[in-house]
Amino acid sequence: MEEERKNEGAQTIHPTNGEATEREHKLVNGSAKEMEVEEKAVTSEETINYRGWKAMPFIIGNETFEKLGAIGTLANLLIYLTTVFNLKNITAANIINIFNGTTNFSTLVGAFLCDTYFGRFKTLGFCTVASFLGLLAIQLTAAIKNLHPPDCGDNTTCVGPTAGQMAFLIAAFGLLISGAAGVRPCNLAFGADQFNPGTVSGKRGINSFFNWYFFTFTFAQMVSLTLIVYVQSNVSWAIGLLIPAILMLISCAVFFMGSKIYVKVKAQGSPLTSVAQVIVVAIKKCRLPTPEQPSLSLHNYTPPKTINSKLPYTDQFRCLDKAAIVTAEDNKRPDGSSADPWRLCSLQQVEEVKCIIRVMPIWVAGVFYYLVIVQQQTYAVFQATQMDRRLGNTSFNIPAASYVVFLMLSLTIFIPIYDRLIVPFLRRLTGKEGGITLLQRMGIGLFFGVLTMLVSAIVEERRRSIALTKPTLGDVPRRGAISSMSALWLIPQFVLAGLTEACASISLVELYYKQFPENMRSIAGSLYYCGMAGSSYLSSLLISIVHKNTKGAEGGNWLPEDLNKGRLDYFYYLIAVLEFLNLVYFLVCSRWYKYKGTDVVSREADIEMK
Repeated sequence: MEEERKNEGAQTIHPTNGEATEREHKLVNGSAKEMEVEEKAVTSEETINYRGWKAMPFIIGNETFEKLGAIGTLANLLIYLTTVFNLKNITAANIINIFNGTTNFSTLVGAFLCDTYFGRFKTLGFCTVASFLGLLAIQLTAAIKNLHPPDCGDNTTCVGPTAGQMAFLIAAFGLLISGAAGVRPCNLAFGADQFNPGTVSGKRGINSFFNWYFFTFTFAQMVSLTLIVYVQSNVSWAIGLLIPAILMLISCAVFFMGSKIYVKVKAQGSPLTSVAQVIVVAIKKCRLPTPEQPSLSLHNYTPPKTINSKLPYTDQFRCLDKAAIVTAEDNKRPDGSSADPWRLCSLQQVEEVKCIIRVMPIWVAGVFYYLVIVQQQTYAVFQATQMDRRLGNTSFNIPAASYVVFLMLSLTIFIPIYDRLIVPFLRRLTGKEGGITLLQRMGIGLFFGVLTMLVSAIVEERRRSIALTKPTLGDVPRRGAISSMSALWLIPQFVLAGLTEACASISLVELYYKQFPENMRSIAGSLYYCGMAGSSYLSSLLISIVHKNTKGAEGGNWLPEDLNKGRLDYFYYLIAVLEFLNLVYFLVCSRWYKYKGTDVVSREADIEMK
């Protein structure tokens, strides 16, 4: 590795527009011969000093402390709202779902602003500070008595938060949302920017950085779901929330300490403009007849400096082909490009938009799939609070939120097994590089999702039955009796949820990365978070509908404060049915789906994903 660090020295390049971004992408996607021709044609010179691994202590240090801070607060936020702010389970679950949904949707805005105006360094700097202020504000709600309701104690009725207290809490959430909007879509790309993609050591460095990134993410989750959650639940909320705020402050300091050695890629404008042009022009020309030989008669122009792979013509969404029909009113420049891209688009632009549209039905399936994970992060935690959480024969109680760690462990253990054992075996059977296709792997994940909800329902039915028919272990204030059933019985559903995520989530990320145009990969990354946001909103909607329609029903409310008086298992069965229907819908979409582009594109994407 030391040798690789030495090789990551200063590289002199000659970008035609004086910008770092275009040359870096050229080094990845352009051929060496094309690079030499371009360099001879320019007169300006700019030196980019790729520091590679010398910048990694600051990048990875920032990532580690940022995730320790963020996850350390968010992992136990549901319990905080119900115990400190005295909110009901339904209200707290809806707030968490709406917060998570808004946070994930905001990444699309963050990616747009980053690519169009600010660049990654400025976006990350601003958003990391915003995250710190948000965590500090939440800590103040625990430390200052006037910022949260009075302690409920063992009383059955509690005083809820005032309007001012809720306003302060929501303002803190707003700061966290602003921080996540920039950090989530930009942090991986910013780390990769520090390596020279035109050298062997640089490519190896990028691959190693991705490994270290996911390692720090796993490390942060482990620490947050165990140590920090324990301090919050058993020592003090004020101290437990101060720790993540301090860690986020350290993250800010570490990030700015390396500001002088970072490669700071400049913003180049939004790629969404091209998408808008195709849609607008296709609408303008909707009355024109569809050409009989589109691949030969449409305006087929590819910019010589584009970083996107040239795409072949596909016969799906032929209404969009009309955006590339040349009429008498359309003018071209001497190089063959359209004089007015809002009147005439190229076939390449049209095919890029088709790539995006083809992904959207799969994205919808992803929204419904993630309902499974959302339930394990919300109502499964409520299940744990009314189960025996003692560790063996000791009096130590495992925090309810810490059981989610089994989902993460299942995910991290399965990934290397899949990569090292299952994929080579499947490769020998199918002859495919990945063993199976991305959509096939996602389909397996969706099937695991159905199993997860069925097992969750069976475990909940048993937990409730034991709580009602056998001696209990006491009461949870404002909730109900604690079932003598061990909370370790939640592990099977968390393990299945981890397998679900290992198959479906990773396939979705890889699908977006490979199927989107190369200049839209930051937006492709934000699309995954938007799917998670849709799941959070959908879960909140389902909870509200079920609660409203079963509250006065003969069988009783499915989702009361005391789970022993409700039928959470019915709610889980309902989601299992939705997941099965979603699996059928996904299989139909998969039969229709066409993968993007050429074998060259696929090979390049495979290399980058590794």
